[in-house]
Amino acid sequence: MPRSSASLDRATPDRIAETALRLVDEAGPGALTFRALAARLGISLASLQRRCTDLAGLLDLCTDHLAARLPEIEPGTDWATATETRFAALYRLLSDHPGLLALRGARPWLGPNLLARLVEPQLADSLAAGMTPQEAITAYRRMYLLTLGSASFVDHRDPRGTQALTRTALAALDPQEYPALSGNVAAILPALTDHEVYYGALRQLVAAAAVPEPPATRP
Repeated sequence: MPRSSASLDRATPDRIAETALRLVDEAGPGALTFRALAARLGISLASLQRRCTDLAGLLDLCTDHLAARLPEIEPGTDWATATETRFAALYRLLSDHPGLLALRGARPWLGPNLLARLVEPQLADSLAAGMTPQEAITAYRRMYLLTLGSASFVDHRDPRGTQALTRTALAALDPQEYPALSGNVAAILPALTDHEVYYGALRQLVAAAAVPEPPATRP
């Protein structure tokens, strides 16, 4: 019995998620197997499977563990500031774990922490700011897809490696057939890993979605 209890203590959801994330971050998405994770945790494969029955359940556990780190916005914060803060925080979390993004693919992310820290408060704030439900969900989806795509497009933890791969690919192009690409390598490479490309696009979406304040009435 004591050995079983100790095994369960080492297999708490938070510890499983943290260990799985470290494994993926250190060795890549292909390294995440139940056997490798159980070995790192020092528990049996059966104990791990009792906590999360399959890879989908494990990925859900990891992503919602990350979502718990999203900030809680102070009540009364203006809509634009609250919106930019939430999505910028999500972008930083996702950029730090590209292997997890690769494993999740197109799977929806609907864990309780993401719903409570991002989706529900963002929609509630948008409705309170005067948006219709359709406008609120459209604005949310645009910013969410921008964030997801910007974080997953390149490995932001290795900007030099990303630029080197792209430089090699561009160098193989025929300059006469692809003059815009081959002739502007010096401008293209930094933009691939420049976080400001995302932040600038996010601010543009926020500004475009914001509900204009009604004009002040004269006394």
